[in-house]
Amino acid sequence: MPPFFDEYPSRTGNDAKIIERRDPVVYSSANDRAPLTSAQVESYAEQGFIVLRDLFDEGELSAMIEELDRLRFKKEMKDQESVILEPSDNAVRSIFAVHRVSPLFARLAQNARLVDIARFILDDEVYLHQTRVNYKPGLHGKEFFWHSDFETWHAEDGMPRMRALSVSISLTDTDEHNGPLMLIPGSHRQFVSCSGRTPDEHYRHSLRKQEHGVPGPDNLAQLVSDGGIESIRGPAGTVVFFDCNLMHGSNSNITPRPRSNVFLVYNSISNAVRGPFAAPKPRPEFLGERTALEAIIPKSGRITVRSES
Repeated sequence: MPPFFDEYPSRTGNDAKIIERRDPVVYSSANDRAPLTSAQVESYAEQGFIVLRDLFDEGELSAMIEELDRLRFKKEMKDQESVILEPSDNAVRSIFAVHRVSPLFARLAQNARLVDIARFILDDEVYLHQTRVNYKPGLHGKEFFWHSDFETWHAEDGMPRMRALSVSISLTDTDEHNGPLMLIPGSHRQFVSCSGRTPDEHYRHSLRKQEHGVPGPDNLAQLVSDGGIESIRGPAGTVVFFDCNLMHGSNSNITPRPRSNVFLVYNSISNAVRGPFAAPKPRPEFLGERTALEAIIPKSGRITVRSES
């Protein structure tokens, strides 16, 4: 049973349908001390995302890229449950809870340049619900089908309301060819209640290929008709903040060039997960933090191999 009344029912065995959002998008009001401009705040509220550039310098990006490669080729990593492999060739697809195995990415997740924006949009202290790095290698990187992260976090982790956001930091140059992140602008204002029911231990399959908790063809067509599709392209270091309920996905990568990123999820401390709303039991903590729900204290300084203050 869900912990209390479910504002966003999904995977209940009923047909898929669209439900209007019942939560704010931006919880704070723009002001002179805000880390975003009024135009950026308005764009995030209306479109569901903003793209920022030049948050990190070349030295910081080089350190992140080196760390990305180090983790990928670390022999013992493939034996960890938190490391997801590609369904076709067992190449590393994603490493979850990356802040727990990498001090550098832990410092990144705590950096004030990111945390201050998350705290402003959500108007609350925040904690890390999930972190990961995604590898989409050239020629073999498979697609991520259209989905709302909130639908999964709500159904399988027990996140009550839409008071969370994601940050994607590109660690490779990305264009329209090598599987960029694709977003449906404005789709965050509607919740797609998905059909079917959640199988036991669904995460073991969904992280390689998701089939449950995805929008039906008619619902997806309606969202695209209303908002279109926008691909996030740009050089390494491009940062995207996007709402937890924004519909997104990416194509497979059949170019020789990889498309990799680090992905951080900030949740409001007052929106901490409870029991799952539509799953037999919660997913493991490397996918949705349940116990270490400590508010992040933002830290200044550059993101380098050695911590700098």
